[in-house]
Amino acid sequence: MTLQRDQVIAALRTVQDPELFKDIVTLNMVKDLTVEGSSVEVTVELTTPACPLKETIERDVTSALKRIGAEHVKLNMTANTRGPAGPKRDALPQVKNIVAVGAGKGGVGKSTIAVNLAVGLARCGAKVGLMDGDIYGPSMPTMLGIKGQPPQVRGNKIVPFFVHGIHSITIGALVEQDKPLIWRGPMAHGAFKQLLLDNTDWPELDYMIIDLPPGTGDVPLTLCQLVPLTGAVVVATPQQVALDDAIRAVHMFQQLGAPILGVVENMTSDVFGRGGAQAAAQQLAIPFLGEVPLVPELRVNSDAGNPTANFETNPILKEALETIVAHVAGEVSKRNLRPAGPSLNLS
Repeated sequence: MTLQRDQVIAALRTVQDPELFKDIVTLNMVKDLTVEGSSVEVTVELTTPACPLKETIERDVTSALKRIGAEHVKLNMTANTRGPAGPKRDALPQVKNIVAVGAGKGGVGKSTIAVNLAVGLARCGAKVGLMDGDIYGPSMPTMLGIKGQPPQVRGNKIVPFFVHGIHSITIGALVEQDKPLIWRGPMAHGAFKQLLLDNTDWPELDYMIIDLPPGTGDVPLTLCQLVPLTGAVVVATPQQVALDDAIRAVHMFQQLGAPILGVVENMTSDVFGRGGAQAAAQQLAIPFLGEVPLVPELRVNSDAGNPTANFETNPILKEALETIVAHVAGEVSKRNLRPAGPSLNLS
């Protein structure tokens, strides 16, 4: 049986991205196509290397081509993280997506989620940066294992540390260890701006994760004024008092015009409870991104500056973190869902 190119393209139009709810041809995900007799070779480019439904797309493409009589199917899967459609004109044009991680109160594990989100995205193959924007209480030096290490300087710019597969910068590496940062609002605004935009030599990135201070103060406002956020992730623990603060944080981002990617529940356990953040997400009509169980390995690895181990030891912890990474990547792709870039001419 000899297949025609138009016939194959029509079959591919029946395959939908399960998260974006459009077919892969319309989404410009089909990048190369060769048809020879009953053999088809096709390249499908995912919108993120952390695509949570890659296997579903692979299965659906193969099934669609088999249904029209393809006897031999060679499917190549690649990934290219997309940013917003159109040219970027903001202060960080080399960064495709900026994701803030915030919380309504301290002590809920916001920085832990930010670090593991960044490391998890990098493990999927993305180019990731992590900025420790918690300028009052920077914890990244400890959590990344860079405490006491001075950053390198190139010209008049600071070169981010490259550890655990991510590019990272923290105010904690630029000030005296254990010295409290007693800053008024304008000083915090200036320090944050310098670290984010003026003094750091950021490379090209698919994702920049920014760990914000807890609460609804100056730094989140500064961030939303300086750069367009792809979205914000809000972290909460299951207790009602933490959820009340998380809801306030969600409303803050919404008032600042920052899209909400979703809510993460941290420290899920019999001690603190479970399911509260998911209920709050349903109440607010925003995505629930997943929950992280209260397990000792997470604390041990954070104190040891080895977040990579969170993905390699406890299978329950690994699955929980990878679920959150995949859901965040999926929500970012949805935010960027518009006609994109040059693609294969299928007309």
